[in-house]
Amino acid sequence: MRIASLIVLALLAASAGAQTESQHTRALAAGYKAAFLCSGIFNAGQTEAQIAADDLTGIYKEYDGLVAALPATVDRRAGTVAVSFAPDMLPRIAVWRPNLGCAQLPIGASVDAAAALPRLDLQAPAIDAAWPTGDQHATAMLPRGEANAVAKLIERAFDRRSYGEGTETSAVVVLVDGKIAGERYRQGYGRDVPQRTWSVAKSLTATLVGVAVRQGLLDVRKPAPVPEWQRAGDPRARIRLEQLLHMASGLWTDGPGNRTDEIYLGGATVTETAARMPLEAAPGTRFRYANNDTLLAAHAVRAVTGERALAFPFTELLWRIGMTHTTLETDWYGHFVLSSQVWTTARDLARLALLYQNDGAWNGERLLPAGWARYVAMPAPAQPVNAVEGDGPGYGAFFWLYGPRHGLPEGTYAMRGNRGQYVMIVPSRALIVVRRGFDKEGRAPFDVARFTVDLVALLGGRRGG
Repeated sequence: MRIASLIVLALLAASAGAQTESQHTRALAAGYKAAFLCSGIFNAGQTEAQIAADDLTGIYKEYDGLVAALPATVDRRAGTVAVSFAPDMLPRIAVWRPNLGCAQLPIGASVDAAAALPRLDLQAPAIDAAWPTGDQHATAMLPRGEANAVAKLIERAFDRRSYGEGTETSAVVVLVDGKIAGERYRQGYGRDVPQRTWSVAKSLTATLVGVAVRQGLLDVRKPAPVPEWQRAGDPRARIRLEQLLHMASGLWTDGPGNRTDEIYLGGATVTETAARMPLEAAPGTRFRYANNDTLLAAHAVRAVTGERALAFPFTELLWRIGMTHTTLETDWYGHFVLSSQVWTTARDLARLALLYQNDGAWNGERLLPAGWARYVAMPAPAQPVNAVEGDGPGYGAFFWLYGPRHGLPEGTYAMRGNRGQYVMIVPSRALIVVRRGFDKEGRAPFDVARFTVDLVALLGGRRGG
């Protein structure tokens, strides 16, 4: 009888655990829907139908079906989206603010918590200037035949088969010698409509670190100034900033990829998640792609910029190079989620790439240290397994590395993000390729290396600096 009772209790406990897990998954799915509806509506000016068709389909399989079924309420006047997920819980809520986009309130929070969200009520400058800071005179003067050939190649990037079966391209911008040699957008998008960058944001984080280095606030060779690690005896205090940039912190993660769903979808904060991870390996000895390393590098920038932390990315980098259609989102404490949650346009990404092509100088002003472009494109001491044992790209400092084994010139490097976000920089050809998309989870991605190879072949006679 006692054994039977124990079995029943065990089964009840397991059932309760399964229900709890199921409800938490529903809460995360609701957070997914609230976040993307909020950002798509208020950052990008899109309709709910557009967002459902692009950002809320072909997503992580554990949320895909749930997201479509959960009911959402949009309050355009208040700038909020609420998504219900359980009868005994408050809905998941995302709240929009100027410049900082949408922040998710934690699971169980009411909309009243929105009053405590950090804000940045600065006005982006109105830029009426020539490219690249503005949009005037942006087009490259290519010979007609060459311009037509570039346009036809870009057209193939949209046909859903030439560079990957079923891939969904939303934007392509090609720069040659700093000017736009080709540009195309899918219906519903245009030069001023932003999309989520996903992990392309990691390269923006590297750039903000570079700005702070240029201003004497950070040194990549020194330990990362993460406030939560400064207690005497904490072994994480020895992790150098460049080890974060190299994805070689040695911190524990929940597997390669480190999706950090609790931050992205659950309303958790950077400090209560990424900053609390313990060491698992000696810093610098192991490559492990981890959102946490990027979040902590951005947290280090916040630590040294103090009261101007929220404004710093905008006033010291983005607006100086004309990236006025870019929104950097935060957690509900105001920490930038710079591993993924940035919304920007293809042209703004082209501007960021041009900053690197110009080795960190913009209109005669140095924003990044001299040689920073070489630094981020230098192979890190520890490399991805697929780069060592296979044909995958290597890794630098929050940038991916390509070269001859991919059919590309030596020194090619890239920003990459989920669902087909790519920015390829080919310094020796003065070529920049931006491709945005909505490639579906679990399918073959857009072959950006082959697309870039074809562009290099087409423009083969040109040489960069």
